[in-house]
Amino acid sequence: MTATAYPLTWPEGWKRTAPERRRVAKFTQGERVHSSTPGGGSWMRQKPVTVSVSTERVLAELGRMHVRREDVVISTNVELRLDGLPRSGQRAPADPGVAVYWTAKGKERRCIAVDQYTTVEDNLAAIAATLDAMRAIERHGGAEILHRAFTGFTALPAPGQTVVRGWREILEVGPGERNVEVVKDRYRRLAAVRHPDKGGSHGAMAELNWAWAQAQESLRASA
Repeated sequence: MTATAYPLTWPEGWKRTAPERRRVAKFTQGERVHSSTPGGGSWMRQKPVTVSVSTERVLAELGRMHVRREDVVISTNVELRLDGLPRSGQRAPADPGVAVYWTAKGKERRCIAVDQYTTVEDNLAAIAATLDAMRAIERHGGAEILHRAFTGFTALPAPGQTVVRGWREILEVGPGERNVEVVKDRYRRLAAVRHPDKGGSHGAMAELNWAWAQAQESLRASA
């Protein structure tokens, strides 16, 4: 079974895309439509991709690189299906970022992370398209170039070794606090010291942003 990280674990050192700079993508999937008229035949039409379709595209591309499904970790803020993969049909998370980690044949840990689009499904589809393009490099005799392209990518700790903290712990907010403005002020104070430009790190800031997004959803739901 594929090991899947939830919520999103963004790789250390990878830049995040500011929410206002994210773009609407146009990744699609084909759907066969049959005519209601006898003998009218059928045709293909395009519709937006789903989380499930994009996930399968990622797994298929990695499979073509001889990576087993059980060696893949797909990390998003989308809750999981019973088989451990991201589930379609959910409310879109505040942070649509996606990080895919895998173990290559040489036991090297590799990853790709994308958050430049507004939805999880489009960021997943973008990773699948990137993997396809990188395989093309290998097909044209650029195996060494492909290897170097992945060198230095941050690896996710083995499943079970990562302890996911709740948003209250990350934001250092007590269990009884329900005032969103108080929590927002705490977020801003912590961001002032955890931002990479202020001496912090991309990982610490990503964790803080996730916590703030979760706090807003939780406090709105309990209002």
